[in-house]
Amino acid sequence: MEQFFDTDYLILLMALLLIVGVLVAKFSARLGVPALVLFILAGMAAGSDGLGLIYFDNVQLAQMVGMLALIIILFEGGLQTKWTTVKPVAVPSIFLASIGVLITSLVVAVTAKFVLGITWFEGFLFGAIVSSTDAAAVFAVLKGQNLRERLRATLEFESGSNDPMAFLLTLTFVELLLLDKSYVNFWLIGSFFWQMGIAAILGFVMGKLAAMAINKINLDSSGLYPVFALAFALLTYSLTSLVGASGILAVYVSALVIGNSEITFKHSIFGFNEGFAWIMQILMFMILGLLVFPTQLFVPNIMLNGLLLSAVLMFFARPVAVFISTIKMGFSLKEKFFLSWAGLKGAVPIVLATYPLTAGLENSHLFFNVVFFVVLTSALIQGSSIMLFAEKLKLTIPKRVESPHSLELISIGKANAEIIEFQVCEANDITGKALANITFPKDVLVTAIIRSGQLITPTGITKVEAGDILYILVDKKSKKELIELLNNRKADFEDVICTEQM
Repeated sequence: MEQFFDTDYLILLMALLLIVGVLVAKFSARLGVPALVLFILAGMAAGSDGLGLIYFDNVQLAQMVGMLALIIILFEGGLQTKWTTVKPVAVPSIFLASIGVLITSLVVAVTAKFVLGITWFEGFLFGAIVSSTDAAAVFAVLKGQNLRERLRATLEFESGSNDPMAFLLTLTFVELLLLDKSYVNFWLIGSFFWQMGIAAILGFVMGKLAAMAINKINLDSSGLYPVFALAFALLTYSLTSLVGASGILAVYVSALVIGNSEITFKHSIFGFNEGFAWIMQILMFMILGLLVFPTQLFVPNIMLNGLLLSAVLMFFARPVAVFISTIKMGFSLKEKFFLSWAGLKGAVPIVLATYPLTAGLENSHLFFNVVFFVVLTSALIQGSSIMLFAEKLKLTIPKRVESPHSLELISIGKANAEIIEFQVCEANDITGKALANITFPKDVLVTAIIRSGQLITPTGITKVEAGDILYILVDKKSKKELIELLNNRKADFEDVICTEQM
């Protein structure tokens, strides 16, 4: 009976944590605080130093949950990212993810050495732990915001690709401290390029295989397609990690490939992974919150040192890294200031801080608590002000009408036709034209238009307006021609930001 009680108790706690997480996510925007901060605080409140509902100190389990959550979050983020917005910023993003992380790590290392009173190698270890921009934090804070596409793509691609450098530096200095070495091997450079290069190649190949498999398998239940896609994400991570490359980066690249391919049940796959990413985000940050003990965190020494290191990180290390990494990359001064402020810290530094703990290094508990405080400070100060900063610098765009994604009646593999969805932009050539005056391909029918949240039954005289969401029935043979027609731009709107679709 005691075993059943324990199981029922854990299930009840899980249900309560998820309900609290959903409610926190709903009210976080109104409170002006990023949801991830509230998730962490909820975990701390539920822990033994709070309400005493859960006693949790399993570092290995927290590490495993953190890595699994990062896989899911990055996969969902990659699926939603358009290659047309990422491609122009790939080079600066990679520079930020490599040189930027290295510079940030060095600046923070020097500061940590004197602030915390530790050795140089321990300082370099601390700098490596907090050096990367966190993908979970970036995706969570920027989701649904009207930031310029170029800046959004830069931050998302940087945060999705900078983990190899941070992980590599962290594990290297953990090993050096364990073996009591006084030098760094030059294999680090080769290892970094191996991790980045092989991860990109395997991610691309696995993404292509996944897209092909999803379209060819023709499953009986539509609910199996999202599961099949997720299985490829986990397979991509594991295979890449087994060959010593960055599984996290490979997952993000494969998701980019899948999300920008023509796949069956696309909306179902996207919707499932969006919901699952929220679940994992809630669980990850709450578990990380459970792992820390407030009585050990909120003490004068930790808070003072954490604030000093946070200030150096936010106001000096990150700006220096951004300004050096983006030299001659086409960013304006305002954009560089924004990228400097948007170097959010989140789950990755906390997960990385668990490695010294599991290795049993001296000062590992000090590192964990200070890193945790730095993450809280970054998420609370930078995360809550990032869009306000963007607005002050005039780096926002008009709010887009979000598609409801509610109509996927016919899909690839089930019939010779399908219904596709297209969101009209001001720059599209069809904008302002009556449907009767648009030269659609053969076997194409506009079945519905959503305008300002209202359903419009289209007729020949109905004019297409910017912001409209068109639902179009098309024969598969004519789909490519239709997509080209829809994505054609007006000559005088070539420079207008308009996300290419389908």
